[in-house]
Amino acid sequence: MGARIRESMSHQNAVYLILGATSAIAQELRARLEASGAVVEGLSRSRDALNLADFASVEQAVQDVAARRGRLDGLVNCAGSLLLKPAHITTPAEYAATIEANLTTAFAAVRAGAKAMMQSGGAIVLVSSAAGRTGIANHEAIAAAKAGVIGLTLSAAATYAPRGIRVNCVAPGLTATRLAARITGNEAARSASLAMHALGRLGQAGDVASAISWLLDPENSWVTGQVLGVDGGLASVRPK
Repeated sequence: MGARIRESMSHQNAVYLILGATSAIAQELRARLEASGAVVEGLSRSRDALNLADFASVEQAVQDVAARRGRLDGLVNCAGSLLLKPAHITTPAEYAATIEANLTTAFAAVRAGAKAMMQSGGAIVLVSSAAGRTGIANHEAIAAAKAGVIGLTLSAAATYAPRGIRVNCVAPGLTATRLAARITGNEAARSASLAMHALGRLGQAGDVASAISWLLDPENSWVTGQVLGVDGGLASVRPK
């Protein structure tokens, strides 16, 4: 009970912005943060007609939230996509779209978030993938994008640490969300994926949201430049 009480108070009155707010992980994260007393704003490509890969648009949206709320304590980028194809049949358009949806949106988020929090500090959390940390067949484009998110996280964490801005990312394994429905809805693919996860189950949106909430938490203000694997052991543990 004590740990639950501390968690419920840790985000009290903080102001957070979630990009890609219609995803399952973003919706779960928003519910958790609001339940713990935070003020949460969300922006998405589909709902707000906002191009999350456009630097100027994202910067303006972030500044608008900071101005309206009087502060910005944390920014999370949950925008992304999933392409499962080997490199030799991936088209240039598919590759470009994958990089834009996953890496360019993350860069736009860091760029805008850092500007908004330059004087006050805060936390930025990005979403990478276990595929950016370990070799998984037929993931070339998405692996390139998600590995780029990790590199971005590390460099930005170093750049903005003197400003009190913490930059971290989560790297989920296969998570039961709309993006992964092609895998989770196919029994053979689902079974093969389960066998790769040492804990023997798929991730849930709440698993990832909980980790992001922890990285945002001001109580964890000495954590930056970290890649938190929320992956059932996929990237680091070999099942029996």
